[in-house]
Amino acid sequence: MESGKQQLSTRIDATVPTAARMYDHYLGGKDNYAADRAACEELDKVVPSTRALALNNRRFLQRVVRTLTEEYGMRQFLDHGSGLPTQNNVHHVAQAIDPASRVVYVDIDPMVLVHGRALLEQNERTAVIQADFRDTEGILSHPDTQRLIDFSQPVAVLFNSVFHCIPDSDTDGPLAVIRRVTERLVPGSHLVMCQLVSDDPEVRKFVTDFMGQATQGNWGRVREEKDVAEWFDGMDILEPGLVEVSTWRPDSEVAPRQLTQEWIEFGGVGRLR
Repeated sequence: MESGKQQLSTRIDATVPTAARMYDHYLGGKDNYAADRAACEELDKVVPSTRALALNNRRFLQRVVRTLTEEYGMRQFLDHGSGLPTQNNVHHVAQAIDPASRVVYVDIDPMVLVHGRALLEQNERTAVIQADFRDTEGILSHPDTQRLIDFSQPVAVLFNSVFHCIPDSDTDGPLAVIRRVTERLVPGSHLVMCQLVSDDPEVRKFVTDFMGQATQGNWGRVREEKDVAEWFDGMDILEPGLVEVSTWRPDSEVAPRQLTQEWIEFGGVGRLR
């Protein structure tokens, strides 16, 4: 991997918060440590909507996977920065519709690898691999990816709430990663992409600085909606377009909405032509 990427480690450091474990805490999980919970408490002082935001983002992921499986016939999913296993993961949703659906999870956190492999031990159509999600070649050439994903057929590639974890870079920033991935995909493939955005420059600066310090540099930045829109250039964007994710094809009119706006998860789904 190039110098900008994180080095893989099999050691779990409980003293340094990770985005995956903080997300797990916000979702009500138990696979997190005191450092992760303390970081969440500090974050909540400035952006108190973060727990609701995390829950709504998870519901968005589930709706997207269900929609792509039911309405667009997707049967292959590559989930970058998947985080710790929780209820209704990608494979739960897709395989409930078609048990033949295949899913590869990718995360750099060694805890995700341990818990994911234990969970998926009996599921031959699902795998979890440890990798920096910027290492496109390493991910696509991994034996489990090669075993489960047929790149001559459409693939649904997920970058769900992960691009804020990496900085801008000509070689390893979001646009570079997207280009490397799309070069390997056939028309009819889909990209699911969203990230934390804010119109408030003070919020953007606080969260970017705080998370960068808390995770010891394993962070990018909170961006603006226009930054996210650039990622979808050249793709057909599924209705309702690029939106705050709780409003993306909600299950009902009474579905939970993101009520506070100091920051939001913003994005959508693009289809390759």
